[in-house]
Amino acid sequence: MSKAPSRLRQMLLRLLLLGLAAPAIGHAQPPTTPTTQPSLPVAIEVDAGRPMGSLKPMWRFFGADEPNYATMKDGRKLIGELGALKPGEVYFRTHNLLNTGDGTPAFKWGSTDIYTEDHNGKPIYNWTVVDRILDTYLARGVRPYLQLGFMPQALSSAPAETAYQHSWRPGFDYNLISGAWNAPPKDYGKWSELIYQWTLHNIHRYGRPEVERWYFEVWNEPNLPPYWTGAREDFFKLHDYAVAAVRRALPTARVGGPEVAGPDSDFMNAFLAHVSRGTNYATGKVGTPTDFLSFHAKGAPVFVDGHVRMGIAAQLRAADKGFAMVAAVPQLAVKPIVIGENDPEGCAACPGPQNAYRNGTMYSSYTAASFARLWDLADRRKVDLKGALSWSFTFEDQPWFAGYRQLATNGVDLPVLNVFRLFAMLGPERIAATSDHQIGLDRIVAEGVRGSPDVGVLATRGPHGRIAVLVWHYHDDDLPGPDAAVHLSLSGLAGSARSLTRWQVDKTHSNAFTAWRAMGSPASPDAKQYDALETAAKLASVEPPRAVAVSGGRAAIDFTLPRQGVALLTLDPEAPK
Repeated sequence: MSKAPSRLRQMLLRLLLLGLAAPAIGHAQPPTTPTTQPSLPVAIEVDAGRPMGSLKPMWRFFGADEPNYATMKDGRKLIGELGALKPGEVYFRTHNLLNTGDGTPAFKWGSTDIYTEDHNGKPIYNWTVVDRILDTYLARGVRPYLQLGFMPQALSSAPAETAYQHSWRPGFDYNLISGAWNAPPKDYGKWSELIYQWTLHNIHRYGRPEVERWYFEVWNEPNLPPYWTGAREDFFKLHDYAVAAVRRALPTARVGGPEVAGPDSDFMNAFLAHVSRGTNYATGKVGTPTDFLSFHAKGAPVFVDGHVRMGIAAQLRAADKGFAMVAAVPQLAVKPIVIGENDPEGCAACPGPQNAYRNGTMYSSYTAASFARLWDLADRRKVDLKGALSWSFTFEDQPWFAGYRQLATNGVDLPVLNVFRLFAMLGPERIAATSDHQIGLDRIVAEGVRGSPDVGVLATRGPHGRIAVLVWHYHDDDLPGPDAAVHLSLSGLAGSARSLTRWQVDKTHSNAFTAWRAMGSPASPDAKQYDALETAAKLASVEPPRAVAVSGGRAAIDFTLPRQGVALLTLDPEAPK
């Protein structure tokens, strides 16, 4: 008779924990319990003497719906953190830069009031707010991946009774983001002139050499009704007029598109055909100038049996599909590709138990495992992957660890941002590396990681002979599992010793979320707690640098990597003294 109350108490406790872990907008990572399972032996081999080609830093692209957050206190701080990853080579994309309004941010909304008209219909250009946004980027080492959208109210062809700004908020039907901002222009000549004048203004303000380094693209996900109410051909016309206007102001500007979701085969293939051999709506010539191709790839997490199960396979299949479509068009196959939104799921501001992966180490380990496969898929398809843009930034003045898909909360970095710091330490040359517990590329694209965990490796050679070895321990299911007992064998090393530093992102390293929960999850941390959270958020090494002996070009390192952990081992030629 005593067992039933015990089971009831356990069930109530489980429900309570789940409730605390994933409130309506909280989405905190579900608590995990220490595992008593024996460690998983993993053998990793790295051959520093066997180059495998270049490793392009495609991780250095970020973005968000809300442009005005970038100029606020936490936004400025985070933009600076992103710029520090690779100064001058980090790019930021945002929606809503052409929207009418006073610059007050809201979920999935922003505005700059860049274009209005007087009572005679004469254009009035106002660069004040948009300059403040771009100035914020550039002052912190970040460059614009400039989205030309959305439609200013005075140019919108939407019916007069259509509300301009949407009233969407977390928890609402996603389609409610629609409004008069997503309609085609009622005057393509005025649309073109706006883009021309803005490009000229940017050249005058920032200089031609600077603007030549930007990316210019038109709109967002024009294949989806929430973002575009016109026909497909209307978007092609919008695109052609905008590209012609940019190139009229700056013939050397880098232009591309179409930023489709999916990627949608019918829409993407029609766009590729149009820009490569169709009649240009603006110029009447054959084709549209295209310097890069862009599409979006998203995962599909679900909530099953009380936990989150990620959908890494869905994201990788979408990326591979886009690569294949570009590669199939001879005129475009060599063009650079940017995955303009590359994420575990589709809405950074949307709640739901399936999104309860965002604050903790599920997000960080997923990022390491998925980006590694994007490099592999691009190599297999022989496409030039320049960027995989993470649609994640920050949401200003929201509850701590509110569970949105972001890189920082209230100015404190989340674990996922530290994975990008690890990426930034990788070298430009890939070297041979294998793990006996890494899921094969075909299998992870087809099935994800549903059986044994994915303990994978990627290794590089960098400046001054540095060897960097990235190791991740990932599983689609957000559940406890055994640690990986990693034996790393290295060959092809010069010298008699190396200086080893091991950086790690896991539950107890480089993790402000764990620290916040240990404080009792305060709703308003005081100054001392805030300092402690900032310290916990920093990328951490697990021990001081130490010497590793090299004999006959070989060395061996043993370490433990917890489930959902990501580690970077750097081996420098000079041993510590």
